[in-house]
Amino acid sequence: MQFLLYLSNYMIPFVVLYVILLGLINKVPIFDEFVKGSKEGIRVVVEIMPTLIGLMVAVGVLRGSGALEAFAGWISPVMNVIHFPADLVPLTLVKLFSASAATSLLLDIYKQFGTDSELGLAASLFMSCSETIFYTMSVYFMAVQVKKTRWTLPGAFLATAAGIVASLLLAHGMVH
Repeated sequence: MQFLLYLSNYMIPFVVLYVILLGLINKVPIFDEFVKGSKEGIRVVVEIMPTLIGLMVAVGVLRGSGALEAFAGWISPVMNVIHFPADLVPLTLVKLFSASAATSLLLDIYKQFGTDSELGLAASLFMSCSETIFYTMSVYFMAVQVKKTRWTLPGAFLATAAGIVASLLLAHGMVH
């Protein structure tokens, strides 16, 4: 374990040095390529900024209006049938769009139920094994101008569903 910690401290400097040396060996103008990449990165940020702002505002409105909690209350009978805690519904929905807003909901779960509760453990595990699907797709697909997402969205939903199931099973196994 100590070796991995030692190795991780030097990994990023090693990769940077490797890229520089590789560029020098191949006679690539390193600084010019760096500047060109930086310009392209700024262009991408400017292009995706409206989408990011729209996602953040939408999540803020949903959370502030109480619509997420109302939806969780409305859907709780169905969630009880499939043994899914209704208190995790808002977290699950928000995580699809925003990790920072989901983290805020996670902290609310910790305050209400505790970090070591089954719900707290399930929420922690879920946050670790799921992705902000719509945020990631909008940012990366816009950056490379992908128009047809094909099976990306269904695959991402399947992976998220697997993460939810695994989180619930693991948390239940840890507590009981």
